[in-house]
Amino acid sequence: MDLVDKAKNYVAEKVANMPKPEAAVTDVDLKGVGREGITYQADVSVKNPYSVSIPICEISCVLKSAGRVIASGNIPDPGSLKGNETSMLEVPVKVAHSVLLSLARDIGRDWDIDYELEIGLIIDLPVIGNFTIPLSQKGEIKLPTFSDLFGGGGDGKSKDDNDTTTAAGK
Repeated sequence: MDLVDKAKNYVAEKVANMPKPEAAVTDVDLKGVGREGITYQADVSVKNPYSVSIPICEISCVLKSAGRVIASGNIPDPGSLKGNETSMLEVPVKVAHSVLLSLARDIGRDWDIDYELEIGLIIDLPVIGNFTIPLSQKGEIKLPTFSDLFGGGGDGKSKDDNDTTTAAGK
Protein backbone atom coordinates (compact mmCIF):
# COMPACT_ATOMS: atom_id res chain seq x y z
CA MET A 1 0.00 0.00 0.00
CA ASP A 2 2.84 2.38 0.74
CA LEU A 3 3.97 2.37 -2.90
CA VAL A 4 0.41 3.13 -4.10
CA ASP A 5 0.13 6.06 -1.66
CA LYS A 6 3.50 7.42 -2.84
CA ALA A 7 2.35 7.16 -6.46
CA LYS A 8 -0.92 8.97 -5.65
CA ASN A 9 0.96 11.75 -3.84
CA TYR A 10 3.42 12.08 -6.73
CA VAL A 11 0.62 12.41 -9.29
CA ALA A 12 -1.34 14.83 -7.07
CA GLU A 13 1.75 17.02 -6.63
CA LYS A 14 2.47 17.07 -10.38
CA VAL A 15 -1.14 17.97 -11.17
CA ALA A 16 -1.15 20.71 -8.51
CA ASN A 17 2.01 22.25 -10.01
CA MET A 18 0.79 22.16 -13.63
CA PRO A 19 0.32 25.58 -15.20
CA LYS A 20 -3.34 26.49 -15.43
CA PRO A 21 -5.15 29.02 -17.61
CA GLU A 22 -5.48 32.50 -16.10
CA ALA A 23 -8.43 34.82 -16.67
CA ALA A 24 -9.49 38.38 -15.87
CA VAL A 25 -12.53 40.56 -16.49
CA THR A 26 -11.17 43.46 -18.57
CA ASP A 27 -14.34 45.55 -19.07
CA VAL A 28 -18.07 45.72 -18.41
CA ASP A 29 -20.16 47.96 -20.69
CA LEU A 30 -23.69 48.62 -21.85
CA LYS A 31 -24.08 46.67 -25.08
CA GLY A 32 -27.65 47.22 -26.14
CA VAL A 33 -31.25 47.93 -25.33
CA GLY A 34 -34.09 45.68 -26.45
CA ARG A 35 -37.70 44.86 -25.71
CA GLU A 36 -36.80 42.27 -23.10
CA GLY A 37 -34.31 44.46 -21.24
CA ILE A 38 -30.81 45.84 -21.24
CA THR A 39 -27.77 43.82 -22.28
CA TYR A 40 -24.43 44.45 -20.62
CA GLN A 41 -21.28 42.76 -21.87
CA ALA A 42 -18.34 41.55 -19.81
CA ASP A 43 -15.09 41.13 -21.70
CA VAL A 44 -12.96 38.31 -20.29
CA SER A 45 -9.32 37.73 -21.20
CA VAL A 46 -8.15 34.10 -20.84
CA LYS A 47 -4.53 32.98 -21.27
CA ASN A 48 -4.03 29.33 -22.28
CA PRO A 49 -0.52 28.15 -21.27
CA TYR A 50 -0.80 24.88 -23.22
CA SER A 51 0.17 24.26 -26.85
CA VAL A 52 -3.21 22.61 -27.53
CA SER A 53 -6.71 24.05 -27.57
CA ILE A 54 -8.77 23.65 -24.41
CA PRO A 55 -12.54 23.27 -24.67
CA ILE A 56 -14.69 25.64 -22.62
CA CYS A 57 -17.53 23.54 -21.17
CA GLU A 58 -19.66 26.39 -19.84
CA ILE A 59 -19.63 30.00 -18.68
CA SER A 60 -21.87 30.85 -15.73
CA CYS A 61 -22.61 34.42 -14.73
CA VAL A 62 -24.32 36.27 -11.88
CA LEU A 63 -24.78 40.06 -11.77
CA LYS A 64 -25.64 41.59 -8.40
CA SER A 65 -26.47 45.08 -7.23
CA ALA A 66 -27.15 46.14 -3.65
CA GLY A 67 -26.61 42.55 -2.56
CA ARG A 68 -29.35 41.08 -4.73
CA VAL A 69 -29.14 39.10 -7.96
CA ILE A 70 -30.38 41.17 -10.90
CA ALA A 71 -29.36 38.76 -13.67
CA SER A 72 -27.91 35.28 -14.03
CA GLY A 73 -27.40 32.70 -16.72
CA ASN A 74 -25.22 30.09 -18.38
CA ILE A 75 -23.61 29.84 -21.78
CA PRO A 76 -23.19 26.15 -22.64
CA ASP A 77 -20.33 25.05 -24.92
CA PRO A 78 -19.04 28.54 -25.93
CA GLY A 79 -16.02 27.23 -27.86
CA SER A 80 -12.33 26.65 -27.15
CA LEU A 81 -9.24 28.51 -26.01
CA LYS A 82 -6.51 28.40 -28.67
CA GLY A 83 -3.16 26.94 -27.63
CA ASN A 84 -0.46 29.34 -26.34
CA GLU A 85 -2.73 32.36 -26.87
CA THR A 86 -4.80 34.86 -24.95
CA SER A 87 -8.44 34.69 -26.00
CA MET A 88 -11.07 37.38 -25.48
CA LEU A 89 -14.50 36.10 -24.52
CA GLU A 90 -17.66 38.21 -24.63
CA VAL A 91 -20.13 37.34 -21.88
CA PRO A 92 -23.55 38.97 -22.40
CA VAL A 93 -25.68 39.67 -19.32
CA LYS A 94 -29.37 40.53 -19.85
CA VAL A 95 -31.19 42.55 -17.19
CA ALA A 96 -34.99 42.85 -17.38
CA HIS A 97 -36.50 46.35 -17.62
CA SER A 98 -38.54 45.75 -14.46
CA VAL A 99 -35.35 45.11 -12.47
CA LEU A 100 -33.73 48.26 -13.85
CA LEU A 101 -36.78 50.35 -12.94
CA SER A 102 -36.62 49.17 -9.34
CA LEU A 103 -32.88 49.95 -9.30
CA ALA A 104 -33.48 53.39 -10.82
CA ARG A 105 -35.59 54.39 -7.80
CA ASP A 106 -32.64 53.64 -5.51
CA ILE A 107 -29.73 55.18 -7.40
CA GLY A 108 -30.12 58.94 -7.00
CA ARG A 109 -28.73 61.56 -9.36
CA ASP A 110 -25.60 59.98 -10.83
CA TRP A 111 -27.46 57.27 -12.79
CA ASP A 112 -24.80 54.71 -11.83
CA ILE A 113 -25.34 51.47 -9.98
CA ASP A 114 -22.78 49.58 -7.96
CA TYR A 115 -22.45 46.08 -9.29
CA GLU A 116 -20.71 42.82 -8.54
CA LEU A 117 -20.20 40.40 -11.40
CA GLU A 118 -19.32 36.77 -10.73
CA ILE A 119 -18.28 34.58 -13.65
CA GLY A 120 -17.38 30.89 -13.56
CA LEU A 121 -15.35 29.74 -16.54
CA ILE A 122 -15.52 25.93 -16.65
CA ILE A 123 -12.83 24.41 -18.85
CA ASP A 124 -11.78 20.82 -19.58
CA LEU A 125 -8.08 20.45 -18.69
CA PRO A 126 -6.06 17.45 -19.83
CA VAL A 127 -5.49 14.91 -17.01
CA ILE A 128 -7.37 17.09 -14.46
CA GLY A 129 -10.81 17.18 -16.10
CA ASN A 130 -13.33 19.98 -15.53
CA PHE A 131 -11.76 22.98 -13.82
CA THR A 132 -13.53 26.22 -12.84
CA ILE A 133 -11.80 29.59 -12.97
CA PRO A 134 -13.83 31.88 -10.69
CA LEU A 135 -13.81 35.59 -11.59
CA SER A 136 -15.20 38.52 -9.67
CA GLN A 137 -15.45 42.19 -10.63
CA LYS A 138 -16.91 45.10 -8.66
CA GLY A 139 -17.50 48.61 -9.90
CA GLU A 140 -20.06 51.10 -11.10
CA ILE A 141 -21.97 50.87 -14.33
CA LYS A 142 -24.23 53.41 -15.99
CA LEU A 143 -27.89 52.72 -16.37
CA PRO A 144 -29.20 53.49 -19.87
CA THR A 145 -30.47 57.01 -20.42
CA PHE A 146 -33.73 57.85 -22.16
CA SER A 147 -31.78 58.51 -25.37
CA ASP A 148 -30.28 55.01 -25.06
CA LEU A 149 -33.76 53.57 -24.60
CA PHE A 150 -35.46 55.49 -27.39
CA GLY A 151 -32.56 56.52 -29.63
CA GLY A 152 -30.73 53.23 -30.01
CA GLY A 153 -27.74 54.17 -27.75
CA GLY A 154 -25.49 51.46 -26.43
CA ASP A 155 -22.41 53.53 -25.73
CA GLY A 156 -22.68 53.62 -21.94
CA LYS A 157 -19.40 53.11 -20.15
CA SER A 158 -18.58 51.54 -16.84
CA LYS A 159 -16.26 52.95 -14.23
CA ASP A 160 -14.33 50.41 -12.24
CA ASP A 161 -13.41 52.64 -9.31
CA ASN A 162 -12.64 49.76 -6.98
CA ASP A 163 -11.43 47.19 -9.48
CA THR A 164 -11.15 43.89 -7.66
CA THR A 165 -10.77 41.50 -10.55
CA THR A 166 -9.51 38.18 -9.34
CA ALA A 167 -8.55 35.03 -11.15
CA ALA A 168 -8.07 32.06 -8.89
CA GLY A 169 -7.01 28.77 -10.37
CA LYS A 170 -6.45 26.28 -7.60
